[in-house]
Amino acid sequence: MIRAILLDIEGTTTSLSFVHEILFPYSAAHLADYVREHRDSPEVTRLLADARAYAGGSLDDKALIERMRAWIEADQKITPLKSLQGLIWESGYERGDFHGHVYPDVAKNLRSWKEAGIGLYIFSSGSVHAQKLLFGHTREGNLNPLFSGYFDTRLGGKRDADSYRRIAAQISLPPEQILFLSDRPEELDAAAQTRMQTGAVLREGVEGPFGAHPTFPDFAALTPDTLQNM
Repeated sequence: MIRAILLDIEGTTTSLSFVHEILFPYSAAHLADYVREHRDSPEVTRLLADARAYAGGSLDDKALIERMRAWIEADQKITPLKSLQGLIWESGYERGDFHGHVYPDVAKNLRSWKEAGIGLYIFSSGSVHAQKLLFGHTREGNLNPLFSGYFDTRLGGKRDADSYRRIAAQISLPPEQILFLSDRPEELDAAAQTRMQTGAVLREGVEGPFGAHPTFPDFAALTPDTLQNM
């Protein structure tokens, strides 16, 4: 029986186009201004130092910003960059420049799972801060109260089985009672190594093959009754 569902974001709850055509370009376009305006903030100072160390330690702010823009373009999963992007997106959400996108079936089924007593968690390469911003500013309202926890790459990579072991330990459930939903075979493979149950959500543009992982067209296929019998 499934007692918790662990969700990927990109391609699972949220369209790839929202992330790659709205969020990423927005952070790249506003990166220089945000750094200039918040350079003396302790958090931004720390994130810039971490990003500079990742880049080799010798770049000035202008060169570092250009390097970070290249990382954004290449969709690099670099933790200080993801955290800095989250701060930039916060400004955008607050100004109403965009809303967090979720697929039409997401909010309804999250509520159904929650009402059935199933714990809901997020694991994304985006920072926890960015995750909460996205789900807090959807056109369906603030979905954050539905979630019991959030995990990002500070815990480990999404293709690393140890990340899923750590998540199961923090959730305090056996991996067999957790269902991980994603659109990436490599992530599902890593979760399956821990005996976590897995499912591929076949949103638009999602490509397999997914091998032994069950596939679902959307969240509506995972009713509470179905989850009880997994």
